[in-house]
Amino acid sequence: TRRGENLQSKEVEAMSRSKDQESNRMTMGRRAVMIGAATLLMSLWSVGQAWALDPLTTEQMEALLVTIDERQRSVGDYKALAFIEQKQKGKSDLVYESVIYRRDAEGKLLIMFLKPKSEAGKGYLRLEDNLFLYDPSVGKWERRTDRENIGGTGSQRRDFDASSFSKDYTPTYVKADKLGKFEVHQLELNAKDGADVSYPKMHVWVDAKTNSPLKVQEFALSGKLMRTSYYPKWSKVKNEKKGSEVYFPKEIRIFDEVEEGTSTTIVMQKVELEELPDNIFTKAWLESKSR
Repeated sequence: TRRGENLQSKEVEAMSRSKDQESNRMTMGRRAVMIGAATLLMSLWSVGQAWALDPLTTEQMEALLVTIDERQRSVGDYKALAFIEQKQKGKSDLVYESVIYRRDAEGKLLIMFLKPKSEAGKGYLRLEDNLFLYDPSVGKWERRTDRENIGGTGSQRRDFDASSFSKDYTPTYVKADKLGKFEVHQLELNAKDGADVSYPKMHVWVDAKTNSPLKVQEFALSGKLMRTSYYPKWSKVKNEKKGSEVYFPKEIRIFDEVEEGTSTTIVMQKVELEELPDNIFTKAWLESKSR
């Protein structure tokens, strides 16, 4: 079908871009893409026939979502450096360097832009399930939704936050499948009643061996496909308080399914799990960074 051809084309594009960006690293470090990521993207482009995996029961799917969520959740605080690049047909590339602060136990998140200079000090702050944007050029805060495109790119709040699949969605088994050489479980996730989510339906391809999501498709209420994201490389860092590792996607490649030719790449670096000052998660702190 045309949709299948488009998706396969985007997967081939993802593979090609990974190769190109390995040889042309960003001057700001935004193209710190590992060879292993390129290899995985190469393998993701071809979707094979159903694989010999046993279908998951409802209980097993629910347990799998809990595992995905818990592995990404930090006991204590979280800080990371993120490079965001958007490519859009006919327009100049958007490139940002930002710092991410999280306090998962309290559901707090701060995304603050560092570069370019024109965007430095701008940021997004989530408090009590509310997302706010601060623009230092006008000195004002505005409330935003979870579907807000961060910095005008194709990235959204959930791309930088801990996963909450088990809290927000009910899973249905689609099929056992393959993404290239990877055996995967394809799940359909539908939002629970009252859940505050960006998209009411998702399809998630989970690596059967590692339990890591490799591909996510997000759908509007109408059923229209909005975004397709690939997770070519996962990494982890030791969390002493948790007594285990915290997993995070080293790279995310997001394809806009509404605007053809638009894609966003996020590269996460320097993840630290040290305790942060309480005042970081306040409007006053972000405002002070641009004075």
